Amino acid sequence: MGAVKLIFRVAFALVLMAACSGEMVAQRHYVPHVHVGAHAGMSMSNVSFYPKTKQQLLQGMQFGLSFRFAEERHVGLLAELNVEQRGWKEDFEEDNASFEYYHRTTYLELPILTHIFFGSRVVKGFFNLGPEIGYMISDKVHANFDYTNPSAVPGFPIEFREVDQMKLKITNRFDYGITAGAGVEFVIKKRHCLMLEGRYYYGLGNIFPSAKKDEFQASRGSSILVTLGYMFRIK
Repeated sequence: MGAVKLIFRVAFALVLMAACSGEMVAQRHYVPHVHVGAHAGMSMSNVSFYPKTKQQLLQGMQFGLSFRFAEERHVGLLAELNVEQRGWKEDFEEDNASFEYYHRTTYLELPILTHIFFGSRVVKGFFNLGPEIGYMISDKVHANFDYTNPSAVPGFPIEFREVDQMKLKITNRFDYGITAGAGVEFVIKKRHCLMLEGRYYYGLGNIFPSAKKDEFQASRGSSILVTLGYMFRIK
């Protein structure tokens, strides 16, 4: 987590530098820009359960394709098609660190974001904000004990711990939510761009049934993303 905080601090500093280096005199006409590209990076995710469970962030990866259209000087539209690993990891550190369990989910995602940018022709800061939908294409459990019957496992710290989430099957594979991010973009020879972005996704859909009779009233996923991207200007 220390490395992630350092990356966000560096990205934030670069965004401020880009804002300070913006053009002082605006051009009268703005030529629309169209970019296509790709990006990849790391994800750190969990699931907000209610009742709460003991968790750690689960590390994974994200990669995808990007399309960006900017018709106005400081505002554009960004669409992506991504594959992201999410999920959650049970926290046993305070009880018995020898146990290990995580549930990894993989989503196909489609965010449609407002892209706000500012700065010079060489260095730009930007913010992305908008809705996202996703569909879970796979999920897999890793455990070094019988998670379907933890009460029968010798030494398992079952007291004061929710365990239903470990054995429940995921029933809701469709997800939707809101994502927001900030970053910095370096323009190389007008048509080539390198980007560093930090982003947060907050899911609004539950992966488990959420009626009053069910085990959990909430089971919403969220993730922190740090990605490096490349875009090529085609117009």
